[in-house]
Parts: sequence; structure tokens; C-alpha cells
Amino acid sequence: MSEIRASKYALVFIFITMFVDTVGLGIIIPVAPQVIHQLTGEGMSGSAWWGGWLQTAFAAMLFLFSPLIGNLSDRFGRKPVLILSLLMLGVDYAITGLAPTIGWLFIGRILSGMAGAAYTTANAYIADVSPPEKRAANFGLVGAAFGVGFVLGPALGGFVGEHFGLRAPFFTAAGLSFANALFGLVVLKESLPAERRRRFELWRANPLGALKALRHFPQLTVLLAVLVMMQLAHDSLPSTWSYYTMLKFGWGPGDVAWSLVAIGALSAFSFGVLPRLVVPRIGERGAVYLGFATGALSYLGYALATKAWIFYAWMIPFTVGGVGGPALNAIMSHRVPATEQGELQGATSSVTSLTSVGAMWAMPTLFAWFTGKVAPIYFPGAAFLAAAICEVGALLLFARAMRRG
Repeated sequence: MSEIRASKYALVFIFITMFVDTVGLGIIIPVAPQVIHQLTGEGMSGSAWWGGWLQTAFAAMLFLFSPLIGNLSDRFGRKPVLILSLLMLGVDYAITGLAPTIGWLFIGRILSGMAGAAYTTANAYIADVSPPEKRAANFGLVGAAFGVGFVLGPALGGFVGEHFGLRAPFFTAAGLSFANALFGLVVLKESLPAERRRRFELWRANPLGALKALRHFPQLTVLLAVLVMMQLAHDSLPSTWSYYTMLKFGWGPGDVAWSLVAIGALSAFSFGVLPRLVVPRIGERGAVYLGFATGALSYLGYALATKAWIFYAWMIPFTVGGVGGPALNAIMSHRVPATEQGELQGATSSVTSLTSVGAMWAMPTLFAWFTGKVAPIYFPGAAFLAAAICEVGALLLFARAMRRG
């Protein structure tokens, strides 16, 4: 009974940690396009192009450092790695708030990418404390924290940005990240006991080494390809959401903030509640199929929405699509031993981050191309249409992997 209670407390701690971390991220999204415009003098299409390169720099660092962070957490434990990541994230937000040029924004994004293993470590933490049959539901807690954080983060960011200046949300986010690190230092319990830690091996602590180490789990190969397609689709959202809605619907930072509040509230339900309701009834495989199918329809709906209320309406089926990610993560975690959960999360994070290196450039570039002066046709929803195609591809690849057993 005491072990069950300890696991529940640990999940509460990790939920709060990731919630505060996501609030810090959500705060800056509504004002980011205008900060880029302020530093570059570009219009919305040009700002989206710069924003894409900033996100690409972030993803590149995440790709390079996620395996290192995952292996370090397997050797030294989850808690110290998580706290150091949060401290580094706070430094990033502070630099961004003070940035006098676009170059300083790139420095901040690079540091943020290096610190981005917080989610990887959180997933490894959850795998440590969760029995196999509850992993899908518990992995959903990270997504739920992300959703709840996006309810409060953008709303707070829009308010702070409008009343205290465009840079104020970045300093608020920095303060939250430092406070979050202090919270983890005082409250968070270590989930990986010394007897389950393994020796740190440098050859495994890089993207290629981590993937090579997972070769003896052949079923993961196709599932990693599924992750790639899913990440390509997902990255259309953070990379183009603000630019798309500002251009197509004439929204300001406040409007963008409220839309993110809506999608955040729905995502919290999607990740935190739906997996616990859906997975026991249709299984992890069925949840993945359901998630990809509804996700594809939702991205298509976003792309073709002609009015703001239609755009909002498509958020509802998109919510159902959220069950797929935690279920897929659980399926993958079942295929590796407990001593290599950190390495698995590092490797998968590295794969998705490498995908983001391309996606965070490609999706805003699609938006900029199809809204620019030389566009073959004017179609602001091009990135979301590409995302729908990627979701269909992910569904087909997953079906192939399951046929192989």
C-alpha cells in the first residue's frame, strides 16, 4: 500500500512540475510573432520564416542532447537531470526577454533546446513508477499537464504582454522555471534506485549511438517511423498556429491566447482523462488507430476552416486524437527493459527532435510560400493539410507494424 501511495504522490509531483514548465512555454506564444517583427521589421510571412528557423535551432539542440540527457538520467537518476534542465530553461527565457537582436533569440533557443530533455526525463520517471498496465494512462499525465499549462499560460501571457509590454512574458516564464526547479529540488523524490542504474557509456549518449543500442528491439524500428510521421504533423501547430490565425482571421495576441486556452483545456481532458476511459475498452492499439484517424480529420478541418468558429469546432475531434500518443508511448515502453527506459525516451526524443529540425523549418516555409507574393495559389492552411497527410501515413505505418506482431 505504501508503494502505491508513493507512486501516486510521485505522479502528482511530476504533473505539477510539467504543468509549471508548460505555463512558462505558453506565456510567450501569443507575443512571439510581434517580438520577431519588432527585431526584424518583417511582416507576418517574414516573421513566420524567422520563427521557423528559431524553432529549427531549438529542435536541432534537442536532437543532439536528448540521448545524452536520457543516458545521464539512467546513470545518475531522474531528479538531478530534471532540475538542471529547468534551471537552463529559465536562463533561456531571461536571455530572450533581454534580446536586443534576432541573434540573441537564437542563443536563447539553443539553450532551450539543450534543456528540453525535461519531457524526456519526465517520461522516464513515469515509466519507473508505473506498472505496465497503467503506463498509457500515466503517460497521458504529461500531456494533461501540457494541456492545463496551456489553459493558463497563453491567457497569462496575453494579459502580461498587453499590460506590461511584449518582453514581460519572457521574464515571467523565467521566474516560473526557476521556481519550478526549486520545487523539484525540495519536493520531487528520486524514482530510479541505485541498484537499477547502469554504467554511463559515451558511445550510447549521442543520437546515432542511442538508436544503435535499440537495434536489438526490431519492433521499435517501424514504431519510430510512426513517431516521425506523427511529429511532422504535430509541428504544424506550434510553428504556424499564431501566424495562421493572425493572418486568416485577423487575430491579435489576446485572440491567439484564448484559442490556446481552449485547445489547452481540451488537451488536458484528452491526455489526462480519455486514455483512462478509452484504453481499457479498446486497448492500446485501438487507441492509436482512433487517435491517428481523428487527428487526420482535424488537421484537414483546420486547413479548410473559413471562419474562426469553424476553426474552434475542429478542436473537439482533435481532442479525441490525443489518446494516440500516450498509447503509442506505452506500446514502445513495453518492448524495452526497466534499465533502459531512460535510453528509450532519449532515443525517441532524439528521433522526434530530428524530425522537428526539418518540420519547424518546412511548416512555416509552407505557410510563408502559400501566403507570399509568389504563391502559386493563396492557401494559408497548407501546413495543416500537410499535417493531415502525415497523420494518414502514421496510421498506415502503425498498421504495418502491428501486422508484424
